[in-house]
Amino acid sequence: MTKDELQEKVKDYAKVIIKIREEMQKAVVGQEEIIDNLLCAIIADGHVLVEGIPGIAKTLIVRALGKVTGCETKRIQFTVDLLPTDILGITSYTKERGFEVVKGPIFANFVIGDEINRSPPKTQSAMLEAMQEKQVSIGRETFPLPRPFFVMATQNPIETAGVYNLPEAQIDRFLMKLLIYYPKPFEEQKILKTNMTLRKFDEFSLKPILSPKEIIEMQETAKKIYTAKSVEEYIIRIVNMTRYTKGLTFGKYIEWGGSPRASIGLYIASKARALMLGNTFVTPQHVKDVAYNILRHRILLNYEGLAENIKSDTIIKEILAKVPVP
Repeated sequence: MTKDELQEKVKDYAKVIIKIREEMQKAVVGQEEIIDNLLCAIIADGHVLVEGIPGIAKTLIVRALGKVTGCETKRIQFTVDLLPTDILGITSYTKERGFEVVKGPIFANFVIGDEINRSPPKTQSAMLEAMQEKQVSIGRETFPLPRPFFVMATQNPIETAGVYNLPEAQIDRFLMKLLIYYPKPFEEQKILKTNMTLRKFDEFSLKPILSPKEIIEMQETAKKIYTAKSVEEYIIRIVNMTRYTKGLTFGKYIEWGGSPRASIGLYIASKARALMLGNTFVTPQHVKDVAYNILRHRILLNYEGLAENIKSDTIIKEILAKVPVP
């Protein structure tokens, strides 16, 4: 692909992103930043963990995204008694058919893992192979998952009874962690008339803007976005400061910094961000745009930080302020 062809393609994709936003507004009121970040994760071929209280349209957003991108969407409600086979599927036997594989709800383009922290670690870890390898093992067989494959898991931060902490290995599999907040008062007034209690999802008449094939092409194009060596070094310096905290005021609260997966996440997500904005190259600002979402779940606080209620976003803000911009 020549430079001019890439420029033309990226410009077209930026226009498509605008159309997707406009179409989403038929069903989703506000939450523009969350929608943008979900699109960024999909283009970067990553998964997202969303933290927010119940009832603020997390599931609706992904259902609407699935509709406008022409992708199949399935929802898994995580509960304390959910088994790995309830997610992946089982090998069953009947006299008439013999052994056959019954595939679980993980076999979809977009998978919503609702309140993932309600299930024990054994069940949560059933998602690991699917998220990382884009395949699952059922019995002795391995099955590829449909492409594109995107997981949005939600967790409820306000309850402590009957919930389990997500294993660190699984949290690291999520490209981004997003925080979703209450709508603004004028948005909530509009929600009163367009909510899912009064209207069925099909009544929003969302139209497909993209197809799964086009999403895969968009993901491949994002990989071709140019990142200068100076920007690559900027990414490494940001992640390095989460590990070696000398000179950071809030550094004493960090137990563990970001792994190389944090650097990779910043690298590919900044490319996706550039594509969404119609740019064929990554700038330091693109890196800053995605830094909070990529790093907030990868900076692990020590006991002192947890006791003083220090937020990882506060640490990220200081790091971005102190790392020199090329």
